[in-house]
Amino acid sequence: MSDNSNLPALSKQVTELVLAGSLSHAEQAFADAADQFGDLAVVEVLNNIPPQVTALHMAGFDGGKMSLATLLVPPKAWADSLAFIAATWPDDQIEDDPERIAEALFTHIHGVVFSTDDEERRNELLAAASATDHGSTAFAILFSMAPKEILEVAGEIISKGPYLTGQTTSDNDVVPLAIALAQASEDGWDRALFELFPEFRHSADLADAEYDDDPDAEPTILQRSTKELLYRLRKQVPSTRVAKASRRSVGTNIFS
Repeated sequence: MSDNSNLPALSKQVTELVLAGSLSHAEQAFADAADQFGDLAVVEVLNNIPPQVTALHMAGFDGGKMSLATLLVPPKAWADSLAFIAATWPDDQIEDDPERIAEALFTHIHGVVFSTDDEERRNELLAAASATDHGSTAFAILFSMAPKEILEVAGEIISKGPYLTGQTTSDNDVVPLAIALAQASEDGWDRALFELFPEFRHSADLADAEYDDDPDAEPTILQRSTKELLYRLRKQVPSTRVAKASRRSVGTNIFS
């Protein structure tokens, strides 16, 4: 940023706009800063505003390229913001429509990870997010929407290792993200698997597991449900304060 003296004022402006619910104005502030100072100005602001503000701002977009934050958020800042994203969910929707929340979370994560063709940035985003407890839970939520496919990916990873091609029998949208996570961070991949399938202590066990599509069949694999994982992530949301916050967040009193 050519004039660092503008950074505190811009960070304060964006924070106040987001907390006031004026996401379009906050986005315009990002755009104006990028036009005047370059993209690094947006990166610096995202590095300096509270992660709960970043979460609230990014949750207001569909995960596509509509937001400059989607394109430019630093990996660490994004990983930190995922700790607060569950605070943006309406309380009753977790209970009544968990799949809808999971799909919105997938859109957000997929949109950030695949917002550019920069493989190095993609790997950094995936590694930073999956290195945290809340990030592992977030990925497990996505994987819970396609557990059979995740088992297949796990088997492919075990059998092919570094020669994994990314080709599976499923065209489910979660598969490319799962493969990208496994390639970016072996530890992050394992952590997400353990969140979804808590009885497994090594992903090799998944290669020999079988998933029964019959909902009435006795489960042979202990798996956390989407709803259970959503509640798990909600419990992981830190309690914090934002200076001079103009209003509370939706969902819980996380900003109080």
